[in-house]
Amino acid sequence: MHAASLHKPLQYQAVQCHVCQRRCKIASGESGHCGTRKNLNGTLCSLIYGRVSSMRISPIEIKPLFHFYPGSRWLSLGSLGCNFLCPGCQNWEIAHAKAEKEASYLQVVTAEDAVLRARDGHCKGISWTYNEPTLWFEYTLASAKLAHKAGLLTNYVTNAYMTLEALDLIGPYLDAFRADLKGFSAETYKRIANIEGFDGILTVLKRAKHVWGMHVEVITNLIPGINDHPTELKAMAAWIYAHLGAETPWHVTRFIPRFKLAHLSATSVDELEGVRELGLAAGLKYVYMGNVPGHSAENTHCPACGTLLIERSNYEIVRYRLDENRCGGCGHAIAGCF
Repeated sequence: MHAASLHKPLQYQAVQCHVCQRRCKIASGESGHCGTRKNLNGTLCSLIYGRVSSMRISPIEIKPLFHFYPGSRWLSLGSLGCNFLCPGCQNWEIAHAKAEKEASYLQVVTAEDAVLRARDGHCKGISWTYNEPTLWFEYTLASAKLAHKAGLLTNYVTNAYMTLEALDLIGPYLDAFRADLKGFSAETYKRIANIEGFDGILTVLKRAKHVWGMHVEVITNLIPGINDHPTELKAMAAWIYAHLGAETPWHVTRFIPRFKLAHLSATSVDELEGVRELGLAAGLKYVYMGNVPGHSAENTHCPACGTLLIERSNYEIVRYRLDENRCGGCGHAIAGCF
C-alpha cells in the first residue's frame, strides 16, 4: 500500500478523499466508491500504486487522439477500478474489479521502470488509460514528473471527474487530455455514471485546456436510447465549440453492446453520420466517427479545401499529407501537434 494524497482527516479516524469529485467520506477500515483507496486507522492508502493490469505500446490513434503527434507510439498503462462503474463499460473486467482482492496479483511497474520502457520502446510518451487514471493519481503524478525529465510526453484518457485540486497538481506534467463527455444532461450522467451532475466535468475540461494548455480531444460513445437524443447532442456540440474551440476534435463512437448493456443494439452507422453532421453544423471543424473501420470519417480532411490529409486504417496511418501543421493542398493551418 502507498499513502494517498489529497485527503483530509475527519472525526473518529474517518477521512475524506479529494482526488475525484465524489469526495468520498471513508470510515476507518473502509474503501471509497472506486474501491482503490482504503482508510487504515485514519490514513488513506492507495491499493493500486504501481500495480499494472494492462500494458502495451500502441499508436496514439487508439486513445483516440487524432491531432496529437499522429502515428506516434505510446507506452499505455492501466490498473484497476473506476469512479463511474458504467453499465456498458468496454473495459469492465478491470474497471469494475475489486482492487483490494485483485491488485496484489498484478505486475508492479515502478515509475522509473515505466519511463525506461517507454524510452526503450522508442515511444513519444506515456498514456494512462484502460481504466480511470485519476484513481492512480499518486503513481501517475510521479511517473509524469519523471517522464517530463526524460523528454517524454504524457496523456490521460479520462472521464474528467477529477477535482480541481488534483488537476492543478498534475496539470504542469500532463500534455494531452483525451476526455469523455458521456452526455449533456444530469439525467444522462445519472443513468450512465450514477453521479448527480456534470458541471464539474465541464469546468475540468475548460481548465485543462485554457489554464494548463493541454491538448484536449473529446469522445462521446453513443449508446442507443441512453445518450443519443439530438437535442442533448446539439447542446454538447455547441458547448465544445463555445468553450473549447471550433478546432477541438470530437469523436463520436459506435457503442458495442457488452456487460450490463449487452442486450442493446450497436449504434447504427446512419445515426453516427447524423451526429457527425450535427457537430459540423455547430461549427466544429473536426468531427470523427469511431469503431467503424474503413469509414471516411476516421480520416482527417482540411476544413478549408477538403483535401484528405491523414488517411487511417485500423488505427494506423496509411496516407499523410501535412507539411509543418499545414494542409498540403491549400496551406491552411491544421490545429494540433504534428
